[in-house]
Amino acid sequence: MKIVSCLTLKPSVLAMSLLFGFSVSCTTKQPARSTAEERITITAYEADRKLEVHIDGKLFTAYRYPTDLYKPVLYPVHAANGTPITRGWPYEPRPAERTDHPHQVGMWLNYGDVNGLDFWNNSNAIKPENKHRYGTIRHHAVKRVQNGNEQAELEVQMQWLSPDNVVLLQEETRYIFKGDANSRIIDRITTLTAQQQEISLEDNKEGFYAIRVARELEHPTASPAKYIDANGKEVDLSTGDPAVTGKYLSSRAVEGEAVWGTRAEWVALRGTIKDQPVSVTIMDHPKNVGFPTYWMARGYGLFSANPLGQKVLSEGKEELHFKLAPGEAVTFRYRLLIKDGQTQTADSTHHAYEEFNKLY
Repeated sequence: MKIVSCLTLKPSVLAMSLLFGFSVSCTTKQPARSTAEERITITAYEADRKLEVHIDGKLFTAYRYPTDLYKPVLYPVHAANGTPITRGWPYEPRPAERTDHPHQVGMWLNYGDVNGLDFWNNSNAIKPENKHRYGTIRHHAVKRVQNGNEQAELEVQMQWLSPDNVVLLQEETRYIFKGDANSRIIDRITTLTAQQQEISLEDNKEGFYAIRVARELEHPTASPAKYIDANGKEVDLSTGDPAVTGKYLSSRAVEGEAVWGTRAEWVALRGTIKDQPVSVTIMDHPKNVGFPTYWMARGYGLFSANPLGQKVLSEGKEELHFKLAPGEAVTFRYRLLIKDGQTQTADSTHHAYEEFNKLY
């Protein structure tokens, strides 16, 4: 089969290549910023199984699909000032960070119950005799790469697989990357299409669009708790850690860990990293199933929008039982907004949320 490098083709030629069944392979390893008109660029490194996103020559994030992770992720994710807002472990561990939940890497989208299979918790920590209970999301193809001055776009195709490699869902995801001097934006537009069988996404708390944040953005804890950090050292959280500064705020004015299990249009996680204020906001969209979404926002650093797990998150007051017939599709739209160097207010967040709604 002929191999075509999608980063070196004009859009019209790339489209023709895809039409006639050529395999599109992003192999170019050029500097991140190629022209004055392309300040936001995507560069592919096939051997490393990743595509890096740079803004003004600085690493923003990377779309990664390593063989030892059971889903593609964006990892790491950096603020405009270069500070990583995602946890480093397991690939780039940092001192005094937790080493729990090996499946929580970077930023991702998956779910804990798809036709009875757990896609959320799958990792190398699962024993071989239990693997039949877990699903895998596999990167399948890069469909389009577009660099630009205002934004860059990446379109990829993934497959949600059963343990015996049956494709349950075909995923088409479009990432839009933007940024300026003190902000970064990722819009994710994901369409899931059921293949040869009905797909049931039963109400489950393990989902859906999530990020595992840096240690500094966790919530301070007053209760005794211990964990083993990335260096194998036992850390006692009851003593208090001045580096831990995170606090959630929802569009419904709910604060702190009370955000968990509530509905909201958006939730912001605000804190301080290296003496600089930073906020990480996830935005739902009115066209999404289950809008406004429930939130599974945890003090230990898991930050997730879950529109599908309504029964457990509402404590039985609501149920969804979302299903797709064979060939039926559903689309989800989310925005991640990162601000650094200034305090992100509720008013400014709501204004950004309204702009996001108008785009899609």
